[in-house]
Amino acid sequence: MTADINGSFIHDPNLEVLIDHDTIQKRVRELGAEITRDYRDKRLHVIGVLKGACVFLSDLLREIDLPVSLDFIGTSSYGESTKSSGEVRITKDLDISPAGRDILLVEDIVDTGLTLNYLINMLKSRDVSSLAIVALLDKPDRHEIEVGASYIGFAIPNRFVVGYGLDVGELYRNLPFIAVPKDPAQLARR
Repeated sequence: MTADINGSFIHDPNLEVLIDHDTIQKRVRELGAEITRDYRDKRLHVIGVLKGACVFLSDLLREIDLPVSLDFIGTSSYGESTKSSGEVRITKDLDISPAGRDILLVEDIVDTGLTLNYLINMLKSRDVSSLAIVALLDKPDRHEIEVGASYIGFAIPNRFVVGYGLDVGELYRNLPFIAVPKDPAQLARR
């Protein structure tokens, strides 16, 4: 890990802050309020997509003023690379049947749309009552498949990002902001 003179990797000179922590928290509060309003008369079942959505999901749950049930699904299409392989694998399946439930699928980023499309089709095949998607980030220029997310935190340019749950080689998830590495390959080698 690169560290500044104070020993903090948060101040890595290879990282350019794209969305700061306060801006993220403000938008998460807004999304929580929207979801609370839209699901007021429903029984909401939240499914977090591991691992990238974990930080966003944790903050978002605290902003939804409703009783919710929670489950997780794990997918992989990146491995340790900075580019999607295009092949989606389930690494952890659901513990609770989604059948008959109003599902809110929480994702970190809509990139190509391939992972979300796969998950949408899989969940619909399990007879959910309704399905909506909330994603912290969206890269509209990268879409290969339009998935129609109901709630988007931020639209961002087509740049590789890390932080706030997003990683490269399982690192940088714990940054409190979204950052663009000036040299993504340099991060991947650490």
